[in-house]
Amino acid sequence: MSHRFEARGEQQTIEPVVDMEQLRQVGDLFTQVWGRNPDGVPMPGEMLRSLVHAGGLVSAARSEDVLVGAAVLGRSLPGECYSYLAAVRPGYADRGIGRALKLHQREWALDAGLRTMEWTFDPLGARNARFNLVKLGAVVREYEIAFYGAMHDSQNAGEIGDRLVARWELDTDRVRAAISGSGSEPPGPSGAVLATGPDEAPFAWLDGEHRWVRVPRDIVALRSQDRAAAKAWRLSVRDAFTAALGDGWLADGLTREGCYHFSRDSSGQDER
Repeated sequence: MSHRFEARGEQQTIEPVVDMEQLRQVGDLFTQVWGRNPDGVPMPGEMLRSLVHAGGLVSAARSEDVLVGAAVLGRSLPGECYSYLAAVRPGYADRGIGRALKLHQREWALDAGLRTMEWTFDPLGARNARFNLVKLGAVVREYEIAFYGAMHDSQNAGEIGDRLVARWELDTDRVRAAISGSGSEPPGPSGAVLATGPDEAPFAWLDGEHRWVRVPRDIVALRSQDRAAAKAWRLSVRDAFTAALGDGWLADGLTREGCYHFSRDSSGQDER
């Protein structure tokens, strides 16, 4: 199963990878993106080969002969799968490669009879959160504290790896609308201010039917400039998220201004 798309006028191809040499190239790409750490490399070719052998998927995006992105998907609970890693080669951001990789995973999963995909992401990464919740239509019901413990890779060194769990119900009206571009934008914050953030500006809101939690616009820049402030944001967002999810809300969007939107999770399942 191959998938073709256009990025900045160039034709890109995404295909499943099974050849050992190509799997090593994917492993090398992950190392370029995240670097080495005390545990070694993010995911070596040998591990990727085993994952494919166990019925998983390694997707490789190429522009001519250049590997520009890759993603790794494994099987999980019955009817479900789990996305382990996805990366775009440095210098190839903002070309739709990440989206195309996710859609390739979705197509493969549906063909395999799988209906739900999960993965984790940094709660403070506003851009990625908007991609996951608005552009793909995933939702969040779980906040994992210290999911990775103290991290050592080149992007997150020194950070405590809290993570949100994205749950993507692959064949719902919400998801089909999101990936087609016809999904609705989450409303902006209104109602009572529940708390102020580390910057002393309004940070969490509640109006009865909706709830919001604001995150920094660029956490990567903030971490490089002021680690203490970044830590304060992590702890504030952790508290606000765990409170909201514990009260029966789910996160289903992120506004362009960087506010997570929450709706009541009355049924415990995404609406079909």
